[in-house]
Amino acid sequence: MPPTTAERFCILGAGTSGLAAAKNFLEAGIPFDCLEREDDIGGNWNIEKSCSSVHESTHLISSKRLTEYTDYSMPADFPEFPSHRQVLEYLRDYAREFDLVDHIQFSTSVERIEPSAAGWHVTLAGGEKRTYRGVVIANGHNWDPVLPEYPGTFTGEVLHSSEVKTSDALAGKSVLVVGGGNSGCDLAVEAAIHARQALLSMRRGYHVLPKLFKGKPIDQCNEFLLSWRLPLWVRRLGAKLAIRWVLGPAELSGLLRPDHRLFESHPIINSRLHDQIAHGKLTVRPDIARFDGRNVTFTDGSGAEVDLVIFATGFKCSFPFIDRQHLNWRDGSPELFMNVFHPQRDDLFCLGLIQPDSGQWGLVDYQAQLVTHFLLSLKKKSQTANWFAQQKRATRPDLNAGIHYLNTPRHRLEVEHFSYRRRLKKLIAKLA
Repeated sequence: MPPTTAERFCILGAGTSGLAAAKNFLEAGIPFDCLEREDDIGGNWNIEKSCSSVHESTHLISSKRLTEYTDYSMPADFPEFPSHRQVLEYLRDYAREFDLVDHIQFSTSVERIEPSAAGWHVTLAGGEKRTYRGVVIANGHNWDPVLPEYPGTFTGEVLHSSEVKTSDALAGKSVLVVGGGNSGCDLAVEAAIHARQALLSMRRGYHVLPKLFKGKPIDQCNEFLLSWRLPLWVRRLGAKLAIRWVLGPAELSGLLRPDHRLFESHPIINSRLHDQIAHGKLTVRPDIARFDGRNVTFTDGSGAEVDLVIFATGFKCSFPFIDRQHLNWRDGSPELFMNVFHPQRDDLFCLGLIQPDSGQWGLVDYQAQLVTHFLLSLKKKSQTANWFAQQKRATRPDLNAGIHYLNTPRHRLEVEHFSYRRRLKKLIAKLA
């Protein structure tokens, strides 16, 4: 007889994090239901679905080798930075390889999660109620758009970056992209190519790294330096030299000069931004001072008339199906051990709740492995399970490897990937 839901875990989402959780639970023999709101896997990387925020021209900004799952490589014939369609192909192959699809309940939306004496009550859309032994939240955190407010009123078209799917939305228009992150810079380049006029508004300057350095992905170059355990100042110096060699100083290229040290903000990886500025196709402006109809005034006193404003201003960390108190919420996001484990509960986990400075899926795979080993050790009532439970209650490890990230909402979930991965692997070995 299959186990009842009271004996199973509930995995929320069949995107990159949910698939990693399902794969590791299945291999370990931990019973589960994977609930997916859409009728297909892929989450954010399935552009055909409402949950996706990718653009038609979206590619990975981290190289495939530093993005892929730990035990399933991307195809050798994939480029270094695969497109979103190749990513979805990879995820589908991954799901087939590990027989995950039969364990996913599609078109199943969760309305509410509440703790119960036996675990967790899960209420589905339509009213069905289930009780599960535990819950793994893996539905992603890049879905609830942030739309900032400015003085005045803009009477043109307004979109969030997640709503821009094709370049047709930009063609022939005067477009202002607001936000200097990776999404903002990518969309600014698209606007420079397809729009009649393209502007990029940035509150501050950021360090922009090329995707390639001497033919090698820039993140793999950084990985080489990290593998040698070189101090932060040496890696900063190496990255600065690479930037000056390939792109030149930001302020000489028309970008704003960064107001922080390298690595203190999530890296901007873009090799096309400087070209569009140099060709006069893209104009960089500081923050917005006010709107007046279709006119926008910037904080340096300059202005422009625009048809379309695209806010590439990120996403809120939102989990509307569960009360914040159950996630140990602090200062705008859950405070969890390793950004995964609830300090007090042994039956609630979050996967993918990180913003790493490199690829993510391999890290999430290690997160899922750690959760799996913890649950197996709990079942055995081992001493290491007690030790780990004590660690997650009392320990708040530094996940930044000594880097002082900018104090902005964008960096609340930031982790330094190399030290974070090493810590995950050590904890896995301890529990294994």
